[in-house]
Amino acid sequence: MDSYSGVSAKHFLSLLDLSPAELRQLIARATELKGLQHRGEIHEPLKNRTLGMIFEKASTRTRVSFEAGMTQLGGHALFLSSRDTQLGRGEPIEDSARVLSRMVDCIMIRTFEHAGLELFAKHSRVPVINALTDLLHPCQLLADMQTYFEHRGDIAGGRVVWIGDGNNMCHSYINAARQFDFSLNIACPEGYEPDTGILGAAGDRCKVIPDPMAAAEGADLVVTDVWASMGQEGEQAERERIFAGYQVNDALMARADKDALFMHCLPAHRGEEVSASVIDGVRSVVWDEAENRMHAQKALLEFLLTG
Repeated sequence: MDSYSGVSAKHFLSLLDLSPAELRQLIARATELKGLQHRGEIHEPLKNRTLGMIFEKASTRTRVSFEAGMTQLGGHALFLSSRDTQLGRGEPIEDSARVLSRMVDCIMIRTFEHAGLELFAKHSRVPVINALTDLLHPCQLLADMQTYFEHRGDIAGGRVVWIGDGNNMCHSYINAARQFDFSLNIACPEGYEPDTGILGAAGDRCKVIPDPMAAAEGADLVVTDVWASMGQEGEQAERERIFAGYQVNDALMARADKDALFMHCLPAHRGEEVSASVIDGVRSVVWDEAENRMHAQKALLEFLLTG
């Protein structure tokens, strides 16, 4: 902890950093803020507040949703890429955290190593938000849960199936199963399973079922992601071969519940992890899901900065 700050800030590095009640409160608030924005009502609780946005990975939805959201809340957002800051020139993470957190009110970071994010948060006197690491993507899950709640009501007791790589999104769905009280089937090829520690902590709430058709049986929500994430482009051809049987298509959706929704954090590769007929079909809510990144993150910023 920075000795100058006197108190340690509340961070959002994982869904596990908030209680289930706090997460549900955030989801409800996100939908309220969405209504205000759609009605054109001005709501500026973060006037004169600044969000520092550190990007070490490329972004479309994350940058636009945080920057637009901060503007709508009356505040300001600073875009900081690793090419333009001393972080990218070898300044210790601790030093950058100490300096930046004396100048801005909140910091969001989109980076590779989760340990680096944790180190930054440890030395920050203001809230730090995980906008994606190689381990977790909790902001996306806030948007996903908001979207499900808006379309189908509370997900507690529901069935979710994750199809594809046991990656950061899969890890965040495992944590969401714990926090939002649903069961999760994970269908992934051998050797691409999620982190054993994250999976083990969820107990019998989450199961790895290698056969995607069996895993999808009766699911209320079907979720997937690209087969090769950022930094894995060199593995694209090999992954296409290994994941060929893990496409979310009409046949797989037919195994899910008749009212099942389909989600994808985007960008999507039609014809690879999902067929065009599914992502562009009536059960897909990916555009609501993408928009809700902004509303959910506005609720998060309001919560962290105003309580």
